[in-house]
Amino acid sequence: MTTTVLIIVIAAAVVLLGGGAAALVLTRGRKELPPATRPPLRPAPTRAPEKVPGEVHDLAPDPDVPATPEPAVDLLERPETPQGRLVRLRARLAKSQGTLGKGLLAVLGRSTLDDAAWEEIEDTLLAADVGVAATDELVQNLRTKLRVEGITSPDMAKDALRAELVRLVDPVVDRSLTATGADGKPGVVLVVGVNGTGKTTTVGRLARVLVAEERSVVLGAADTFRAAAADQLQTWGERVGVPTVRGPEGGDPASVGFESVQRGIADGVDVVLVDTAGRLHTKSGLMDELGKVKRVIEKQAPVTEVLLVIDATTGQNGLTQARVFGEVVDVTGIVLTKLDGTAKGGIVIAVQRELGVPVKFVGLGEGADDLAPFDAEEFVDALLA
Repeated sequence: MTTTVLIIVIAAAVVLLGGGAAALVLTRGRKELPPATRPPLRPAPTRAPEKVPGEVHDLAPDPDVPATPEPAVDLLERPETPQGRLVRLRARLAKSQGTLGKGLLAVLGRSTLDDAAWEEIEDTLLAADVGVAATDELVQNLRTKLRVEGITSPDMAKDALRAELVRLVDPVVDRSLTATGADGKPGVVLVVGVNGTGKTTTVGRLARVLVAEERSVVLGAADTFRAAAADQLQTWGERVGVPTVRGPEGGDPASVGFESVQRGIADGVDVVLVDTAGRLHTKSGLMDELGKVKRVIEKQAPVTEVLLVIDATTGQNGLTQARVFGEVVDVTGIVLTKLDGTAKGGIVIAVQRELGVPVKFVGLGEGADDLAPFDAEEFVDALLA
């Protein structure tokens, strides 16, 4: 029995050893498997947002329908209309010229007007640069009217003063800008004046006035002595979509004027505005050069307007400038700048009488649209506001 048990134990051991060896052989012969990978998850299908009544929902673009291009952004400025400028003309003149109107009305409002009162009226008008001849004429006419018509009411005296001032400013004279050429050629406007009066700024502002009237314009930078002047004028033009013709610094201004008009004719524009260099009226050489600029330009097309720019703050000195420029280039119109910065509004009357040409535009401030067509009655009403 013992022998039988021993045989069973040995057989069991042999079985166990054989199974372990077989397992070892299998393990050594098997290659290592790569780690298991999970298939990527599919994104969940998107659901259209639930539509709520009354709300606007964006629709996906149809790939078969071409996309509509975005509208171009208009970067050009839109100048103010002349009508809007006239409203501001009266408001600003009333503010800056109030001293003249108040002084005159204060004296006329007195119960009696003796010689001393009339002398005070004369002094007020002379201080406002109305001029000696115009002052004498106004005072004599006003005294006669008040005496003959027996006017004693301050309101009626104010009406009589207004009528005399309007007559002196001359409301019937043609103040329109002659900006239309003949035979299909553009109108040519030459802008002249002494240094510091604001010619380049005036040309830029005048371009805005014309653009607001839907006229096409070319600018000529004939002030070749200052590179800054040509740059400034070009900037003015770019703001409203107007091209500028310019030449080299120190170049011949007459050549620039000639090329500007040539460009205007080629492009078929309505108006060519030519800026010129500031020059002292006492320098005969510079004044002769200005005459040359005008003559050379007229080989292309007639100059339809010569605007003389005068700084209103210069007073009677502006009259001397006007006289000399008028002799050289036949001035046809006056532009008074900086009129809102002085109480010398009477220069309007004086310069018109001196030159025999009308004030056509007035500058009223530093803004881009602070150039307004001159209106005689609006001006007088602003003086007496």
